[in-house]
Amino acid sequence: MFAVGREDMRQMDHYAIETLGLPGAILMENAGMKVTDELLKLTRDKPDTRFLVFAGAGNNGGDGFVIARRLQDEGKSCMLIVTNTSSLQGDAKVHYDVYKNRKLKMVPFIEELIPDIKLLLSENVIIVDALLGTGCTGKLREPVRSVIELINSSRSRVVSVDIPSGVNSDTGEVADIAIRADHTITFVAPKVGFFLQQGPEHIGEWKVVDISVPSSIADELTLELPQVITENNAIHALPKRPKHGHKGTFGHVLVLGGSKSYVGAPIFTAKAALHSGAGLVTLGVPEGIYPMAATQFPEALFWPMAETGGHLAVTSCEQESFNSYDVVAVGPGLSRFAGGEEWMKSLWHSLDGQAVVVDADGLYLSRDLLDIISVYDGPVVFTPHPGEMGALLNTTVQDVEANRLDIAKQFALEHRLYLVLKGHRTVITTPEGEVYINPLGSSALGKGGSGDVLTGLIASFLAQGAKPKQALIAATYLHASAGENQSALHSEYGVTAPDIIEGSRKLLHDWTTN
Repeated sequence: MFAVGREDMRQMDHYAIETLGLPGAILMENAGMKVTDELLKLTRDKPDTRFLVFAGAGNNGGDGFVIARRLQDEGKSCMLIVTNTSSLQGDAKVHYDVYKNRKLKMVPFIEELIPDIKLLLSENVIIVDALLGTGCTGKLREPVRSVIELINSSRSRVVSVDIPSGVNSDTGEVADIAIRADHTITFVAPKVGFFLQQGPEHIGEWKVVDISVPSSIADELTLELPQVITENNAIHALPKRPKHGHKGTFGHVLVLGGSKSYVGAPIFTAKAALHSGAGLVTLGVPEGIYPMAATQFPEALFWPMAETGGHLAVTSCEQESFNSYDVVAVGPGLSRFAGGEEWMKSLWHSLDGQAVVVDADGLYLSRDLLDIISVYDGPVVFTPHPGEMGALLNTTVQDVEANRLDIAKQFALEHRLYLVLKGHRTVITTPEGEVYINPLGSSALGKGGSGDVLTGLIASFLAQGAKPKQALIAATYLHASAGENQSALHSEYGVTAPDIIEGSRKLLHDWTTN
């Protein structure tokens, strides 16, 4: 499944109308019909539900006219509230005229009627938001702004048509105010803004419906669109496990990290790797924390490394052989220390072409080594959160969040690596410029140790033979889904890194036995 922006959708609609010969009014009728079908499904158990449809003056409003008409044709109690009819044109005006000619229920949103509309909103109704659609940018004008304030103050369930009004379909930005929908019924494909900035806070549950604009148009137009990861994608991306395999078959992961202040982080990474299928996991930690680490995770192999002041010694990687490891995960708990950049440089020169996953302060210590990393023989995965991405680019978190997709794509292309830009909706980019969006995530993952678990999952799947892109798709989706599932048991407040590891184990069981 791909995601589209405003211009992508405009091109696809134009192709359907001009090249395929589907009139815009027919597409609008299809859109309204499909939303109506979804509304009827949502209220199947409450057939007496009443509806309020708020329609604007653009094509989103045209969808609203169709929805209100079809709901009334289904025998439902439905009131259409329009914000502006004087500027209606094109297909929207066609459907407004049909609605008006049939003398169906309609009231304008004008000041003297606001008390009556507030009264309607106070009742148990379903509100349909067909105010602005994908064309919204910048500050909102009246009366739409006041309508959105009224809707958001209501306790009624809200269903948005295509995208919640006020959310930028390209960036997810809410420049002013936006509808907080419980459900969003969208056309052809999810909008990119669903997954960026404030978008996820506003769309609620989303569903794509077919309005006769085939997805193959994207190929006809050679559009470069980000892919949205599904559960099926993640399951199919998992590395296959031969029934007669042994520990050597499933790879050897080396986790390098830890310091006197951060003992747990590399352990979370190692546990996640072993519990998701890696054949062997070795923990390389400063020798001073080795006894604690060995006590907490006796299943691992250990490499107690030379240290200075509770941190890895600059020379600890020199003259060591790494060729027995299939994947090296570096950074969890590593911290920043005097000589850290030299240690990291020494590591890169010592590695043997195996896959490398870089996280946490491993990213910070690699920020001036990108020329070396870009010519490294094996696949490299960087897993920054927005703050770490900002440090890599010498920019702010705000700049990163405002342009996540382009920043991630450009960085991966320029430095020939795989980038996992973490966040409420994680973005994956490849050295070839492919972009993937993980549609899952919750505040349950916003806790220390969560990223260490993700690093372990990625390393594990790489060690078991998954191609880098497949490993990232499977690991990020598994990680986020496990967090969501565990929050249902422990609440979003109570989920910890061990919970995510356990949730991942359960999901792997479910995915591979069904």
